[in-house]
Amino acid sequence: MTQTLLKELEKGSKNAILKKKIIAHYIYNGSSTITELSKELNLSIPTVTKFIGEMSEDGFINEYGKLETSGGRHPILYGLNPESGYFIGVDMNRFSLDIGMINFKGDLIFHKVGIPYNLENTPQALDELCRIVREEIDGLNINHDKILNICVDISGRVNPESGYSFSIFNFSEQPLSGTLTEKIGYPVCIDNDTRALTYGEFMNGCVDGEKDIIFINVNWGLGIGIVIDGKIYTGKSGFAGEFGHIPAFDNEILCHCGKKGCLETEASGRALHRVLLERIAGGETSILSDRINAGEDITLDHIIDAINKEDPLCIEILEEIGQKLGKYTASLINIFNPELVIIGGKLSFTEDYLTEPIKSAIRKYSLNLVNKDSVIMSSKLKEKAGIVGACMLARSRMFEC
Repeated sequence: MTQTLLKELEKGSKNAILKKKIIAHYIYNGSSTITELSKELNLSIPTVTKFIGEMSEDGFINEYGKLETSGGRHPILYGLNPESGYFIGVDMNRFSLDIGMINFKGDLIFHKVGIPYNLENTPQALDELCRIVREEIDGLNINHDKILNICVDISGRVNPESGYSFSIFNFSEQPLSGTLTEKIGYPVCIDNDTRALTYGEFMNGCVDGEKDIIFINVNWGLGIGIVIDGKIYTGKSGFAGEFGHIPAFDNEILCHCGKKGCLETEASGRALHRVLLERIAGGETSILSDRINAGEDITLDHIIDAINKEDPLCIEILEEIGQKLGKYTASLINIFNPELVIIGGKLSFTEDYLTEPIKSAIRKYSLNLVNKDSVIMSSKLKEKAGIVGACMLARSRMFEC
């Protein structure tokens, strides 16, 4: 039954577009009555009733009982059937993969974090990515025919509409999404990792009705996700949000983008790692000193753990990064006047050690009349944000009109 409706939706007819709108309504609003749906979509009640009936027969819509009212007839609530399809999200990190799956209703029913994976811009790394994803899918105890879409989130410049990645795995004329679809064996779309984090928080995190949001992803790199009037803003080619590459410093530090002085060179996990090594080499001490002096590889996770164990040197460096980041976040607030600014990414796991210096700099550098509108908070989903966002993007991309 599910495949019947999917084939109809692919045709792009007027009825197919209306059914996509109905599914999108339930994705963003949850269960609702036919009357509510009729008003929202500006359709007649008989038309909506007809579509709901057809989509119920196809297995996409369930009846969820009657809505309690103060009097009169109790209208029936309808919503998405959770078992009608599944969507998989793949969140790529520098040294690991996180993979999750949601049902059609949006419940996270599987997730696995920290799968060992070395992200390199090579065909071998691409093949390894596909092998791991296929292996994880094979182990899922579901009807594999009901896996409707997979979203892989990638750092850097990604055009989700065309399916091209311009920062990594750009090896052929074919879009990366097409290559992944062939190698994994299921429909695959791609998107920017920060947008996935943003969408995860927007759909299932700390967002509570806010429509204008800035999500700051402070990870190994630095980027932002932008929500304007309740919709993710991607820009003309999907490249919006390259906050980390603002020319901010006259420091002669070469950024991985090839330019010097980018904000990311002094306000990111990469900067935290570099400065810590430099200062320990200069004679300062940390609980990580012995490991660093012994030549061990220190990851961002090690530094975050040291911060949360109150290591003075690591905290001092992070606070300096927070001040720099807050200064330029103040400019974002002056430009966008957002309701909510979310601090996410791995460095946000340090909580107040990062958010407090950011807030202090925002108060110092932004316009008082503007910043009073903006609430600053840490990500609620933490390490799950990328998985949840990628899964949700896999679902929403199927039902965009």
